[in-house]
Amino acid sequence: MKKLFLTLTAAAAVTFAANAQTEKGKTILGGNVAYDHTSVKDVDGSEQSFSIIPSVGVFVSDNVAVGLGIGYAWNQEDDGTDKAQVGEFSAAPFARLYKGNGDFKFFGQLSVPMGWGNTKFNDDKVSNTERYGVELAPGFAYFPTDKIGIEFSVRGLYYQNTTFKPEEGGDNVSTNSFGLNANSLAPRIGIQFYF
Repeated sequence: MKKLFLTLTAAAAVTFAANAQTEKGKTILGGNVAYDHTSVKDVDGSEQSFSIIPSVGVFVSDNVAVGLGIGYAWNQEDDGTDKAQVGEFSAAPFARLYKGNGDFKFFGQLSVPMGWGNTKFNDDKVSNTERYGVELAPGFAYFPTDKIGIEFSVRGLYYQNTTFKPEEGGDNVSTNSFGLNANSLAPRIGIQFYF
């Protein structure tokens, strides 16, 4: 009887500790940092990009978090003669729902990524840019400790509208993109901290 009681107590403690990361009042801290560089051998030019978007969220109820990511992204295309650059400040409010018990939990994240910046051609500003979108990304989190979650997710279902407003006047150029990107062979991998 004593062994059964100790086993049940240990199982309850593990279950409580595993659920403690996503309970009401807890904070989630994470973000995204990326750098890419592409060049072709024996061809002039290259493309490179950089972004940093820290994020913070609060669990408003058990397994439901809301938060905001704020950051900066930069992209440059250089063909050896001309150089085009895009820089933007971005914000991405999000809501996240976790499901499951134990060390593994599935989640779905709904975010509204937005960005405002400008485009330069050979260091001359040619347009202002605005970007608005919505994204629904599924994934799962593994909690090796009560303060760290390792996440695997895919981009999922998304829509984005980008508008370029020429500096010298003229008509705005607007592009729309949407799709479903569930490539399990190229997941997004991240670490989140839970306090």
